[in-house]
Amino acid sequence: MAPTTDEELKLRLYSGHLSHLGPAEQFLKVMVEIPFAFKRLESLLFMSTLQDEVSTIKESFATLEIACNELRNSRLFLKLLEAVLKTGNRMNDGTYRGGAQAFKLNTLLKLADVKGTDGKTTLLHFVVQEIIRSEGVRAARRLRESQSMSSVKTEDLIEDSSLEIEEYHRNLGLQVVSGLSNELENVRKAALIESDGLGTTVSKLSHSLMKNREFLEMEMKCVEEDSEFYDTLASFIQHSESDITFLLEEEKRIMGLVKNTGDYFHGNAGKGESLHLFVIVRDFLFMLEKVCKEVKSSAKLLGIGKTPRKEALTISPSQESRQESLPDFRQRLFPAIKERHIDDDFSSDDES
Repeated sequence: MAPTTDEELKLRLYSGHLSHLGPAEQFLKVMVEIPFAFKRLESLLFMSTLQDEVSTIKESFATLEIACNELRNSRLFLKLLEAVLKTGNRMNDGTYRGGAQAFKLNTLLKLADVKGTDGKTTLLHFVVQEIIRSEGVRAARRLRESQSMSSVKTEDLIEDSSLEIEEYHRNLGLQVVSGLSNELENVRKAALIESDGLGTTVSKLSHSLMKNREFLEMEMKCVEEDSEFYDTLASFIQHSESDITFLLEEEKRIMGLVKNTGDYFHGNAGKGESLHLFVIVRDFLFMLEKVCKEVKSSAKLLGIGKTPRKEALTISPSQESRQESLPDFRQRLFPAIKERHIDDDFSSDDES
């Protein structure tokens, strides 16, 4: 609400008694007698808010960097993408769409739109059902390796039926797949960051610093006074230059990392695609969480998923590698998918 140049000039030239002015004009009359009063206020505002702005931006940059690393290094996320690709190729086998080598990530959001013949079960349900078994076998193997075999009795292995072991694997796998949202926690946080706004804020802070430096070196130097304000502003600018320089360099590095991550999943991704990547994955994780809960609930209704007493320690390699045929109910729901079980392709899954 600073006065315009014309208003300021009128106040300076006013020679009447102050009591003849209104309260606002009396206040402004005193203010305009202070050299560069309103520019000083702008500098004080910049000085009081800069550190909070810098901290917030650094935190956002850190979140974006961790999110990029989480996406590229998540074995389970990549395995889900592989399962989606192979399911699509099964459905399109024999057509020009079959044999695809990749797909755009926004395809993940369409999995809930492709429904089975019952009108309820979606293609994402199918993918989850197919992948939880292989993930369960893997999780059981890790559990067995992390515990001692010394207390296991031979009769325990004999008593457990293969059906119980199959369902135990699926239970473990469902826990693993349900945990992907927590594994990609920073991806969900990154989806809330407006990257364009982040760059604008950094540019604005850099411009404000330059503007205050010019004010200090050009206009404040003309003021013939031993100014504590001058000394304070000079010291502040000197110490703030390193922070602004860091933000400018860090913005370039982080945006490059986001672009590379977008290219990793989308090929030669445009800027918009790279920034939208986290939003797509976040929305997919919401869908995945919902489907996992529904799969778990349906298993309870069917009375399956009972945990055997010592399967995590007693599963034999022959049982672990045994493959099952595609369940009849999933054939009926998705007849376009060929009979071969998609996690047959994951049977040689390594531990990386």
